[in-house]
Amino acid sequence: MLLGAPAALSLGCRPHDRSPPPGTLLEPGMARAHAVIRDRTVPQVTQWREHRVVIVGGGVAGLGAAWALKKRGIDDVVVLELDDVSGGTARGGESAVTPYPWGAHYIVAPQVEQTELAALLTEMGAIEGYAADGTPIVDEALRCREPEERVWHLGRWWEGLYLEAGSNPPDRTQLARFRAEIDRWSGWKDAQGRRAFAIPRSRGSDDPEVTALDQISFATWLAQRGLTSERLRWLADYACRDDYALTAAETSAWAGIFYFAARQRGPGLAAQTVVTWPNGNGALVAQLARAATIEKGVAVVDIADDGTIIAVGPQGPFGIRAQHVIVATPSFVANRIVGTRRGQGLGTADYGAWVVANVHLHDRPHERGHGAPPAWDNVFRESPSLGYVSATHQRGRDRGPTVWTWYYPFSDADPIAVRKRLAGAGHAEWAATIVADLSRAHPDVRDKIDHIDVTFWGHGMIRPRVGSTCGVERLARIQPHGRVHFAHTDLSGIALFEEAFDHGLRAAREIEL
Repeated sequence: MLLGAPAALSLGCRPHDRSPPPGTLLEPGMARAHAVIRDRTVPQVTQWREHRVVIVGGGVAGLGAAWALKKRGIDDVVVLELDDVSGGTARGGESAVTPYPWGAHYIVAPQVEQTELAALLTEMGAIEGYAADGTPIVDEALRCREPEERVWHLGRWWEGLYLEAGSNPPDRTQLARFRAEIDRWSGWKDAQGRRAFAIPRSRGSDDPEVTALDQISFATWLAQRGLTSERLRWLADYACRDDYALTAAETSAWAGIFYFAARQRGPGLAAQTVVTWPNGNGALVAQLARAATIEKGVAVVDIADDGTIIAVGPQGPFGIRAQHVIVATPSFVANRIVGTRRGQGLGTADYGAWVVANVHLHDRPHERGHGAPPAWDNVFRESPSLGYVSATHQRGRDRGPTVWTWYYPFSDADPIAVRKRLAGAGHAEWAATIVADLSRAHPDVRDKIDHIDVTFWGHGMIRPRVGSTCGVERLARIQPHGRVHFAHTDLSGIALFEEAFDHGLRAAREIEL
């Protein structure tokens, strides 16, 4: 049982009589982490070495810190990565047909203040110029190709995410009022000239008028303004499930408004374009990794404030005496491996679980009901999944072989129970669930699938529940301890590439060498 019912039926779909497609089930670093970190087995160490900077964790924050230190001319930097692949949930994969993502699959085009992100994109040849105000102009080939989004509803595809078709005057009035609210917040500035919501959030305001939004849910904020339209509320829920693995009723209003207002440069302006690659943010990870020396398969089990590290690698236990350490792991890991964090009661926050599958097709399946043409992001309105992203869309390949990346967020209140259910589900059960879900719009999809590879992220992202994004506990997690610094998207309370990158840059700046 996957979700308490037969897999296909849990999605409200008819199960197929045929056996599910073959493939693999991946569990990134899970067994290694549980065996060494969770059980806190600290081994005896006889082999020691020294480094100027050691970065624990090879996700975006850790790789971003290594990239920034390299730019400062600091070469004695080593990244210790638990998994056999770096990048965390931003990693990508590749087949003979196309690269594809294993998680995060886009960034928002940088605004004028995001000079470091613009520098990274420039290294990748992704910036084609600058606007008169200094805003970077991303290469057109990387700006998400139209059509960007479509939604499956009532037996056909509809363009966009907000369902305009069939809307009534109250629906349209409420949508206009919601957009006016987002316009207001996108133009709001505090006494220091900081925007209410900015990407990354370190550039945004901490004014009480803004942080007070963290004390209520996004759903409550909408209800207080009489925004009760089912179509609008579905969009709010989708946005929260997409970025936070929560519903609007569970999401901090601060985070809900952030999703819309931070991407908008000002009142009346369109949201910043989405920037994407066939392998999603895996392209960014690959660029950052070029500046890093990465040791993979290494579990760090103890870090002291003086920079002493105990770890277990493929060749056994070893120790490092580092001048500085950057801990670029989730907070629940940092609280276990950093000695002075263990008794501080900083909490572990709340993490959402995700399943991501890459569906390898040798040809495109039939589209039931037709409607809007194939898009980059293809959403099922009545499904607990988020639908799928097409890896070949950005290259204009709308026919023939492709890879669809399918996303399923668990917005359950009990993440521990979810992780247990995930661990108990096998590949066949997941493959059957995925085929059933895709069959909503593509009745012959099973005939077109070669194989399905599935991974699950038990602690896929921090979730911005009410009261969690603007409190003192979040700020306490950022503070260094002796020679130990911290960098992770957790420290923003929201899981975005830009936030992880920003914390990596900040931690690198904290180091005085």
